[in-house]
Amino acid sequence: MKRITVLLAEDHMIVREGFRKMLDLEDDLEVVGEAQDGRAAVALAKKFHPDVVLMDIAMPLLNGLEATRQVLKAVPATKVLMLSAHSDDAYVKNATDSGAVGFLLKQTSAHDVCRAIREVQNGKTFFSPSISRRQDRINPPLHDRAGLFKKKAAELTSREMEVLQLIAEGKANKETAAELGIGIKTVEKHREHLMAKLDIHDTAGLTRYAIGAGVIESSVQLTIV
Repeated sequence: MKRITVLLAEDHMIVREGFRKMLDLEDDLEVVGEAQDGRAAVALAKKFHPDVVLMDIAMPLLNGLEATRQVLKAVPATKVLMLSAHSDDAYVKNATDSGAVGFLLKQTSAHDVCRAIREVQNGKTFFSPSISRRQDRINPPLHDRAGLFKKKAAELTSREMEVLQLIAEGKANKETAAELGIGIKTVEKHREHLMAKLDIHDTAGLTRYAIGAGVIESSVQLTIV
């Protein structure tokens, strides 16, 4: 029997270990690698060509949305299942727009996680039951609870997504430039392009957008003024 190979991408070690122990109990599933940030997930996907990636939506260095885009560009046959503690409609939509074929809440049962891996490997989609029930009722374009998404057609480039994440994490232009290995003026240009594409013209607004999109997570309730 050919085993389904799985890459775990999750920045919290205790959660990652829990998934590994759960999957190790299944005869047809094999964990081939573990990543604690998005960049490592992309590198390991290129190395191992896993059948399925369990991808946390919010990770350091590179978030799960952009990591998914990069993984699928490098290894098109891989299927990505997005993981999150949040089930906001905007999170789900952004995950599927990035190429994920399923969305699992972290409190999803072990049975459903294993079932999800098998189903997406067989060409199907899979959403946690509570999300699936809600998706069946949704036809209009999705918006998050704070109304941060305005049905924009503009697509951010991979580099712009990386810059957005670092801005939202509170990094200054100099720190962002060092992290990405680019010049400060280049960072400033990317920042300008982000603001123009999103029609958001301050750092606080970009941060709120990033939180609403699932690029980063925040335990603080958003307040839009």
